[in-house]
Amino acid sequence: MSAVNDTKSNSAVLLLTGIPGLEDIHLWISIPFCLMYVISIVGNSVILFIIKTDPSLHEPMYIFLSMLAITDLGLSVTTMPTILGIFLFKSREISLNACFAQLFFIHSLSYIESSVLLLMAFDRFVAICNPLRYTSILTLPKIAKMGLVCVLRAVALIFPLLFLLKRFQYCRAIVLSHSYCVHQEVMKLACSDITVNSIYGLSIALLTVGLDSLLICLSYVMILRAVRSITCHMESLWALNTCVAHLSAVLLFYIPMLGLPVIHRFGNSSSHSLQIFLGYVYLLVPPLMNPIVYSVKSKHLRVRIIKVFFK
Repeated sequence: MSAVNDTKSNSAVLLLTGIPGLEDIHLWISIPFCLMYVISIVGNSVILFIIKTDPSLHEPMYIFLSMLAITDLGLSVTTMPTILGIFLFKSREISLNACFAQLFFIHSLSYIESSVLLLMAFDRFVAICNPLRYTSILTLPKIAKMGLVCVLRAVALIFPLLFLLKRFQYCRAIVLSHSYCVHQEVMKLACSDITVNSIYGLSIALLTVGLDSLLICLSYVMILRAVRSITCHMESLWALNTCVAHLSAVLLFYIPMLGLPVIHRFGNSSSHSLQIFLGYVYLLVPPLMNPIVYSVKSKHLRVRIIKVFFK
């Protein structure tokens, strides 16, 4: 162990953790995780296939939904292999470089998903508050530029984290409390001052997730004001109903996303179980539930899916 502790950052080996105290039944626990993985991959792939093959779904709302599905696929592919490796094969070791790569993709994709949810909120705002200009505001070139900005913002903000982490030597306990790597945990293993990492990590979280969630709340305040001005009760209910799926996706993503860093930084030993639970919810539940929620709430999408599977 001491040999590992004295190694440089590019050769150290870390140990991932499944669910502490339940190691004897990890194989059984792997069953629901495998089901979640399969449903996430199949569900989001079906959403992408339906939107791509049906010209009637080449609208801004569904294009944003396809962006969300691609991001969810990326999160599932990035996190599930290490999680299932622990539960199925008791494979806990991960090299530090592989850990850095995983945390880069996890954080980048998480920030991209936050941005996509903001774009979807903007889509609902324009559709309800300015419906006559909807197609002129949200054109395909503009949507493509928005998507590109989301990706570039996430990558540009997360990339410096790799350099901040690589400058450390890691000489503390090499056991992580999750089945995957995140910046909040990896930096705590360093035997150097992590103040810069902590401040930078918190700053980019506020500039991305914090700002995005604030703008989403603002957009829904304006949507509610517009809905209240609609005289027809049925039309106002229809307008609100178009937002239900997006609101569900927002809550599924932001509640654990905002809660996990707070527990990492300010939690005590008694909050460890909650930290592990939120860690799994944060990365596994949105990719699982988003295709289900949108398939149920979007009649057009639901009909197309039924036609594909029940010809």
